Amino acid sequence: MVQTFRLPQCERAKKSTKMNSTSAALAEAAAKTAARPAWRMSTKKVFVGLTAVTSLSIFLLHSYHFNWESHHRSHYSTVSPPQPLPRRKQTAVVFLKTHKTAGSTVQNILFRFAERHDLAVALPGGVCSHQNHQFCYPRPFSRLFVHPLTRPPRIVASHLRLGLSELRGLVPPDATFVTIVREPASMFESLFSYYGQHSVSFRSAPNRSIEAFLSQPAAYYRPEERFAMFARNPLLFDLGGDPNRDPGDRAYLRDFILGLESVFSLVMVAEHFDESLVLLRRLLSWDLEDVTYLRLNARSKASRTQLTGELPDQARRWNRLDAQLYQHFNASLWAKLRALGPAWLRRELGLLRQANGRLARDCFGVTGPGPPPALQASQIQDKELRPWQPSGGVSILGYELPSNLSLPPSLAASCLRLITPEVSYSRRLLTKAAMRAPLQRRNRPNWEGD
Repeated sequence: MVQTFRLPQCERAKKSTKMNSTSAALAEAAAKTAARPAWRMSTKKVFVGLTAVTSLSIFLLHSYHFNWESHHRSHYSTVSPPQPLPRRKQTAVVFLKTHKTAGSTVQNILFRFAERHDLAVALPGGVCSHQNHQFCYPRPFSRLFVHPLTRPPRIVASHLRLGLSELRGLVPPDATFVTIVREPASMFESLFSYYGQHSVSFRSAPNRSIEAFLSQPAAYYRPEERFAMFARNPLLFDLGGDPNRDPGDRAYLRDFILGLESVFSLVMVAEHFDESLVLLRRLLSWDLEDVTYLRLNARSKASRTQLTGELPDQARRWNRLDAQLYQHFNASLWAKLRALGPAWLRRELGLLRQANGRLARDCFGVTGPGPPPALQASQIQDKELRPWQPSGGVSILGYELPSNLSLPPSLAASCLRLITPEVSYSRRLLTKAAMRAPLQRRNRPNWEGD
C-alpha cells in the first residue's frame, strides 16, 4: 500500500488560499485580455513580445547547456569508468597433450582443478581399455575411445591425436582448446631417450645412438613402423598433420597453422612454461591457486643427452615441419605477452612463483627458494606415487611427502594430488566417475551425440 505524504492542515489551508488567489488573478488577467479588441494590439507590440520570448528561450537554453557540460566534466573527471564484471571460471577445457612437452604437468593442473570443482574428466576406455592413459593413440581421436563412465566430460587432458570433429562432438560447445609445443631439438632428444627401446627407427641406428641417427636419419627412419610418429615431426603428428609431408610445401604448412589457430585459443610453449601459465590463467579466468604446480614426469640428469655441435641443427632439419610450427607459436605467445605489457607480466610471474613457493613450503617443508627435490622411483615408498618407468635405463623422477611433516588432512590430500603421476591419477578419477555414474546418467546434458 502506497502512503501519501500530507501537509499539516494549517499549511494546506495557506497553500490552498495562495493557489486560489493566484488562480483568480490569472483568470482576471485572461478575461481582460480576451475582452480587449484584437485590433488594438499593434504590430509593434507583437514584434516586441516575440523578440522578448525568443531572447529568453535562447538564454535558458545556453544556461542549461553550460550547466550540463560543467556537471558532466566534473563528474567524469573524478569518477573512474565502471569496471567490467569478472568472468566466471571456464570449466570446459580440452588440452591436447603432446609428447615430451611438459604436458604431464599441465594435465595434473587440469586434473586437480576438475576434482576441486567436481567436473567430469574424459578417460580412455571402451576399445582403448588396454591404454589406461591414452585415447587409442596413435589413431585419430574418436568418442568411442572414451570410457562411458566419463561421458560427457568437461575436461579432456590425456594423450590423443587430434580428431577435431569427434572432440567437438564430445565436449560442450563453449569448450576452450589449448595445447603445448616444445623446441624441436630438445623434444627430439627426449623422445629418442624415452622411446629408444620401442621405436624400430631409433633402434636401427648403431648402438641406438642419437648422433648416429641424426647423421643420416632417412637411412634409419621406418615410416611404417608402430612408433614412427616419435621419429619425425611428432608435434605435427599429434596435432593431426602428416609428418612425412614435403617440408618445402609452404601452402600445406600455412593452411595447417591457420587451422590450428582457428581451434586453439592458446598454444603454450614448454621453454616459457610460467609465461604460458599466466596466459592460461587469464584466458580461463582461474584463480592463482588453480595453476600452481610441481614439474612432473621429468628425467634424471643421467638419462639426458646434451646435444652439442651440429646435433641441434641436424635435429631441427630432420623435424623441419615441427621447427616451423614452434617458431610460429613461440612468436605468437610473445606477441600476446607484449600486448599485455611488461609490468603485467612481471606482476603475474611474481604472483605465480610466490604461490609455488608457498606450495613447496606447505607440502614439503621447503624453506629456501625452488621446488622440493625430486626422487628416483626406487626411493618412493608409495607405489601409487611412482611414475611409470620406460625401459632402457631411463629414470623418471617423482615425489613423496616427507614422513616427518604433520599436515592437516585437507592439506595432505591436496599435496598428494599435486604429486600423483598420470596413470595413478587416471585410475583415481575413473573410480570417482564410477561412483558418480547414476547421478550423471539422470542429468546428462544434450550437447553430446550418441
